[in-house]
Amino acid sequence: MALAIFDLDNTLLAGDSDHAWLDFLSTLGIVDGAELREANDRYYRAYMEGKLDMQDFLRFVLAPMAQHPRRDLEEWHRQYMQERVLPMITDASRALVRKHADAGDTLLIITATNRFVTAPIAVELGIPALLATEVECDENGEFTGRSYGTPCFQAGKVERLRQWLSGQGLPWEESLADAYFYSDSHNDLPLLELVGNPVAVDPDKVLAEVARARSWPILSLHGPCHPLH
Repeated sequence: MALAIFDLDNTLLAGDSDHAWLDFLSTLGIVDGAELREANDRYYRAYMEGKLDMQDFLRFVLAPMAQHPRRDLEEWHRQYMQERVLPMITDASRALVRKHADAGDTLLIITATNRFVTAPIAVELGIPALLATEVECDENGEFTGRSYGTPCFQAGKVERLRQWLSGQGLPWEESLADAYFYSDSHNDLPLLELVGNPVAVDPDKVLAEVARARSWPILSLHGPCHPLH
């Protein structure tokens, strides 16, 4: 059995769950649409340049969660799953997950997007283990609008994976030697460079160049499914 690690946004999903969640909230009038578009463009540019201030971004995306009761957020999320997330899950993504499940591999999503948004998506994909950016709750279980712990982003994914493997009683080097990691982004190079089987999925320009230079497999899950090449 091998460890099969999946990035989520623009990898297993044909889109970004953080962006889609805020955009969905804007359609409900919960967040300001104009502010969302301006901020999202700014953060996206920083992300693509590898310069995203993750703490600043988290303050922005988590703020609406502190302004509404959790029961309302959960109800909105159920609607969001149906209207926004399910259309982003392609048959090719489901087939890839099923391939690793049928092989008996240990399935794990590792994503910078917060756990509230992504936990139901992991369930829908049939992936039991999830490493995500954690969101803080108060004593009543309501969200504070803050994160805690190490954000699951860039080198933080390596740290979070190391902690998870230790908690599972699994050795670091042996676990990564045969591990697969699927990602679209050059921001995930710290982890891609550590696993025995890195795979670029519909990669951004920087990651595509790295993958070709290092003869890493490149896979498309969005649109017509192309074989690894």
